[in-house]
Amino acid sequence: MNWLGVLAALSGALAIGAGAFGAHGASDHAAGLLKTGGQYQLLHAVAALVAMQLGARGPAWLFVAGAALFAGSLYGLAEGGPRWLGPVTPIGGALMIAGWLWLAWGLARA
Repeated sequence: MNWLGVLAALSGALAIGAGAFGAHGASDHAAGLLKTGGQYQLLHAVAALVAMQLGARGPAWLFVAGAALFAGSLYGLAEGGPRWLGPVTPIGGALMIAGWLWLAWGLARA
């Protein structure tokens, strides 16, 4: 089984669900967090799938893991989760940035 592909696809599905909930059933503050998390998660789900097709599995893993931490922490905060989730968000962002840099480095070497 291609776990990376499965996780990327599930990440995309979760992003759509979060965005829909933010658009239709959340307070203004929560809606903003859900929208931001959903956008980043969906973009990086697609980026992970593209990176996989390019043979860049390392960056793809960083996209999936980073999006999970970034968006997951925002989703948790939107639902009233503990404040310690706030510092998790930039860790996820740093992983996504690292994925893009790793992908750029790999493409430059190809």
